Amino acid sequence: MKKHTVYGLLFLAGVLFTSSIKFDFFEISKQLEIYNTVFKNINMNYVEKTEPSRLMKTSLTKMLSSLDPYTTYSSEDDVENAKILRSGNIAGIGVTFSFINKKLTIIETYKDGAADRVGIRPGDVITSVNGVKVSNSKDGVESLFLGKNNSTFSITVLRDKAEKVFSLKKRTVKSKAVPTFKLLENNIGYIPLTKFTKGAAKEVESALKFLLIDEAKGIILDLRNNPGGILGEAVDIVNLFVKKGQLVVSTRSNIDKYNITYVTKNQPLGLEIPVVVLINEKSASASEIVAGALQDIDRAVIVGKRSFGKGLVQRVVPLPYGSQMKMTISKYYTPSGRCIQAIDYSGEDGNSENYKEKGVFFTSNGRKVYDKGGVLPDVVIGKKSKFNLVNTLKKERCFFNYALAYVKLNPKINKNNFELNKEEYKKFVAYCLENYHVVLETEKMVEKISFLSEKEGLLETLAELNKLNIVLKKEKKAEFYRMEDEILELLEEQIIKTLYYYEGYYDFSLKNNMNIKKAKSILNSPEDYFSILKKYE
Repeated sequence: MKKHTVYGLLFLAGVLFTSSIKFDFFEISKQLEIYNTVFKNINMNYVEKTEPSRLMKTSLTKMLSSLDPYTTYSSEDDVENAKILRSGNIAGIGVTFSFINKKLTIIETYKDGAADRVGIRPGDVITSVNGVKVSNSKDGVESLFLGKNNSTFSITVLRDKAEKVFSLKKRTVKSKAVPTFKLLENNIGYIPLTKFTKGAAKEVESALKFLLIDEAKGIILDLRNNPGGILGEAVDIVNLFVKKGQLVVSTRSNIDKYNITYVTKNQPLGLEIPVVVLINEKSASASEIVAGALQDIDRAVIVGKRSFGKGLVQRVVPLPYGSQMKMTISKYYTPSGRCIQAIDYSGEDGNSENYKEKGVFFTSNGRKVYDKGGVLPDVVIGKKSKFNLVNTLKKERCFFNYALAYVKLNPKINKNNFELNKEEYKKFVAYCLENYHVVLETEKMVEKISFLSEKEGLLETLAELNKLNIVLKKEKKAEFYRMEDEILELLEEQIIKTLYYYEGYYDFSLKNNMNIKKAKSILNSPEDYFSILKKYE
């Protein structure tokens, strides 16, 4: 093992020691010495040839994964690729892609983007870029699209079992955190925020200014599916609606320097205007800071589904030779004092699980709110699936693939009055159950027991397990119909987005989505709005 690696690890130990006397320097040094000896012996004496860098990355990744999923290690190559992504010099062809069944598939194209202009469509599978075949792994895919603005790409795609070649020029277009904003009927303003990147608060502020000029009487801030981002942007967005000097969030750690309090520093832009914030199970981190803060100080009505529950804060720590790690350094707490972190990663047995006990806290008006489980909306929309059915359908790309098949048969949908009927929903249910792994955890367990029963010759047990599988399939199908309204809504929106891009999706969703309908209803009734915020439980 090289001397600088040892020095780097010992230096890190020294930093940990000087940061706080709580750390046991002897224990850290002891474990480092054991690790260094094992690492050196493996690389010098193992029966097969080893790669020190690969072994080091594997060991560090495994070690950090035992803490929480947000504490991660990045090699020098990983860091460089991340820089390329952040700089906007990658892709730039106006698409979102993902691996589906180990195939690099176009998920969506952006209207008037480079790919859209030449005819690349959702569902196309990219097989090669500039003559280089695409592998079945996401590793290295980004490098295929490297190039300066206006550089030319030759992209081969597979569509309907036939290959097509497209030539296009890369155009660097900065994606917006606020893709659109609109003044709806009855002067209600709508602002969707998709991410908390640098400048997101300024985009929200600009949209809010325009809507206030147009005399908006209420604002819907849509944070659904927003995974979060920069904490400071969240504070600035809250500041648009609350007075200067208001506590928004605080971070707490066992390291004193990470105990920070964030308060608003500016005069608000819309202090009096009623606000409804939309969240769902994919609203996380900075989204939860905004929703949690506005809920705690009774400044907005929160509508939708319980948020993700990420109450952890990370920072990037530079490491030797261009590598780095992102490390969880603290938890954040909303003004009422609650931490919305849903999963406890500190289990003594090494397992992580949802917190079982939740604390009760109180908003400024005395309403009860709870910690350790995300932000629970004031008005809950939709039902909770017994086995996370909706997320499973999303993960398996059921909505996406069915929408592709549907628009191929129905290419001229009228987005103004589009609605799927009951018969079409039956087809969708059958499609999902026949073609995708919509598998219950119980089914997985039964499959394991069936395998062992067959291995051990337990024929009567096998017969009973087969009966159980029939019951489980009935329950699974029943869940599709219990969740029909929500699933049907998501399917309709995916079909519209496939045909009419995000612009069409927003137009359709603003008229038909149940969350937005409820938000408009609340804002159209001041009595309902204020009764929710002043309700004592």
